[in-house]
Amino acid sequence: MTTMERATIAPEVRALYSPQERLRRDQTIWTLVQGLLAPLQFLVFLLSLALVLRFFYNGEGFEFATWSVLAKTSLLYLIMITGAIWEKVVFGQYLFAPAFFWEDVVSMLVIALHSLYLWVWWQGQWPERLQLGLALAAYASYVFNAGQFLLKLRQARLQGANT
Repeated sequence: MTTMERATIAPEVRALYSPQERLRRDQTIWTLVQGLLAPLQFLVFLLSLALVLRFFYNGEGFEFATWSVLAKTSLLYLIMITGAIWEKVVFGQYLFAPAFFWEDVVSMLVIALHSLYLWVWWQGQWPERLQLGLALAAYASYVFNAGQFLLKLRQARLQGANT
């Protein structure tokens, strides 16, 4: 094979799911749970983001913004727990399965920032703007992580269409 021929051959990409993993994914209730929780969490995120930004814009609504961040964080914990169960059912391990390794790594940062927010909120020692600034940092990591998962969902759909 010439160098030119090798250059035109696309590198082989590992399938996101083996046939057995795809079957387990399609048969487990946890796939539906994830499919319902992810958009719900995103909607709560959008509402919360609007409330947090409203606070930064006019200094009003700190309590509403705070409760919205707490609701978003609660949904994050729920989706992370159920997602770990899903990963165990599909891949045989609770987290860091090769197919979702980097998404899980970034998820740990997302959880750490949201958890830090909870601790800061509970302590009540930080000024309001710093508290909600931390929430915005947590939200930025969440948006990046959600993008990772959307790319994986697209990859799974494309691979499913080719099988």
